[in-house]
Amino acid sequence: MGAFLLSLLMDNKRYQPIQPNQRTVIVDILRGWALLGVVLMNYYDFFTLGRNWETFKPDAFTNIAMYIISIVFAAKSWTLLSVLFGYGFAVLMNNVKGKGHNPYGFFAGRMFWLLVLAVINSALFFGDILKDYAVLGFLMLCFYKSSAKTTFRLSIVLLVALPAIVGYVGSLKDTGWIQMEKQFPLYHSNNLIDVFWFGLKGTYFAQMMSKPYLYAVHVAMFICFLWGFTLYKINFFDDFSTKIKQVKRVFWISLSVTVFLTAFFMVTQKLGWAFLTYYRMRYWLIFATMLTIGSGICWLYISGKLKSFFASLAVFGKMTLTNYMTQNLIGLLVFSGFGLGFWNTKPIWFYLLLAILVYTIQVYFSRWWLSKYNYGPVEWVWRQLSYRKSLPLTRLKD
Repeated sequence: MGAFLLSLLMDNKRYQPIQPNQRTVIVDILRGWALLGVVLMNYYDFFTLGRNWETFKPDAFTNIAMYIISIVFAAKSWTLLSVLFGYGFAVLMNNVKGKGHNPYGFFAGRMFWLLVLAVINSALFFGDILKDYAVLGFLMLCFYKSSAKTTFRLSIVLLVALPAIVGYVGSLKDTGWIQMEKQFPLYHSNNLIDVFWFGLKGTYFAQMMSKPYLYAVHVAMFICFLWGFTLYKINFFDDFSTKIKQVKRVFWISLSVTVFLTAFFMVTQKLGWAFLTYYRMRYWLIFATMLTIGSGICWLYISGKLKSFFASLAVFGKMTLTNYMTQNLIGLLVFSGFGLGFWNTKPIWFYLLLAILVYTIQVYFSRWWLSKYNYGPVEWVWRQLSYRKSLPLTRLKD
């Protein structure tokens, strides 16, 4: 292990990252949209955490807002990001291989440094997702040379198995979240070290030790990885402006599945079908909704609609890692005892408005930053560690 890490640090092979002007615009747009959902859901978590739902009586606006959030954003953002991670994995591996280097060693090193960043981000926010990408990224190496048919078929097998996994995990005793809730006093502390410690311990108990997250979420995440990898293999985003028929087909099929499953769950809930306790298809509805939203965005983009909005999403998506970690830092300063202490003390509109405000500011900051620099600051650090070379940060003047 020591020799492996040393080789990551000392290898002098020259890798060249994908240049900013070679990026796929629609992928950045989808990343930007997904990060909007991430900040909304992460800040919304602080509205719900530690709240006594037996005594809490939400008003009409709160009920409507919670319903819209659950339909449009809940679990839709990290699943979309997971699809894009799988796609990005394939792009990166092909880029490195095309330059005559070992893609396995390169990507392993890249995931190692992502894991380091994940530890830092976990201290900021207990809901870190970077660690999951880093660990599952190593597993994706096993499928690097697989065909589109292989990865897609495997994803379908896992998709069929996932409801049974969720049902089985639901029958197990799980104390992860209970242990996490016991750490709340750390987050309320005005000591920054305590707040960081809550983030790390919260990540451990709520995700690494929580059986639903450890098993079901990671299987769902890996399914999305495989879908993203498959999209690359079939060149889905190449000549994207000509793919309007395929995008429409995905939209209408996924929308139909979303409507069907929604109606199905409403009916079966009233009928009380016992088998759904053992075969829980909730993730099917999440996936279908995510694909409906994602393909809808693609359809609008190809049609030339909402150009300014999509331009903002694209510039945000180019600095995904920087913006994600910054959102969590801002959240710490607003919600923790070290900061303003706005835990669950404000109405729901405060958390949603704050998320939109932070996101909007980040859009303008990202646009300004990328007008002067090649990469976001965290992306630049990660790329230099990954490529083991000094990369120019400042953009050359035209």
